[in-house]
Amino acid sequence: MADAHHPLPQARFGATARRDAWWVQPAIVVLLLSSFIVYATWAAFQGEHYAYGPYLSPFYSPELFGSSPHAVFGPQPPWWPAWLVFSPALLILPFPGLFRVTCYYYRGAYYKAFWADPPACAVGEPRRRYLGEASFPLIVQNIHRYFLYVALVFLLVLAHDVWKALWFSDPITGRTSLGIGVGTLVLATNLVLLGGYTLGCHSMRHVIGGYLDRLSGHPMRRRAYDCSSCLNRAHMRWAWCSLFSVAFADLYVRLCSMGIWTDWRIL
Repeated sequence: MADAHHPLPQARFGATARRDAWWVQPAIVVLLLSSFIVYATWAAFQGEHYAYGPYLSPFYSPELFGSSPHAVFGPQPPWWPAWLVFSPALLILPFPGLFRVTCYYYRGAYYKAFWADPPACAVGEPRRRYLGEASFPLIVQNIHRYFLYVALVFLLVLAHDVWKALWFSDPITGRTSLGIGVGTLVLATNLVLLGGYTLGCHSMRHVIGGYLDRLSGHPMRRRAYDCSSCLNRAHMRWAWCSLFSVAFADLYVRLCSMGIWTDWRIL
């Protein structure tokens, strides 16, 4: 049988036969991700108003060095460069940030939105050949599964922060008592959303048992894999909700510390 080879013409950037508003979704992604990046960068370099009572901003947790009572190793270390503003967030924020940047869902989102690779399905892109993730620098995205282990450790740290957010100190007597404030619920909600996002990650399923030829011979792994798969089906919603929750948790603690918001005690 004879084969006919006819090269497909390269569509110009933005060329499409689609009649729907295909550009709306990537535009929204650009707006939301850009807003989060700007806010998170600004908050990370502040170095203050990140703790209030038993609450600690997730952007600054764990606080390795700092001025709040939550600091593990005390105040600013002497080896910190004099030319760089000191902020406890700069020591830890890159790790969960890289986990999110290399996430499979976010890759697809910002590849389309920021790099127009492609802008949308059946829409022309501004390049002639497809490189994929098999060459530098995008091949570095494969470190995602290793940052998963770091993200799991951060979940344990944030769970400890929620536990600490249940204990309030009386300013007069100094006694500590169990209670619940609005900030407790904010930090707990953030933990749940981050947990759903992390535990439903594609790499999480691989770690649990995706590398096995037969899951049925491992009942415990099978159940854990099914739970992770259930979360993964809503991975996009977990990704966006957790993005908003971690920013709002920082904003809540910050505004309470500045005296702009009042943290109401529920219990």
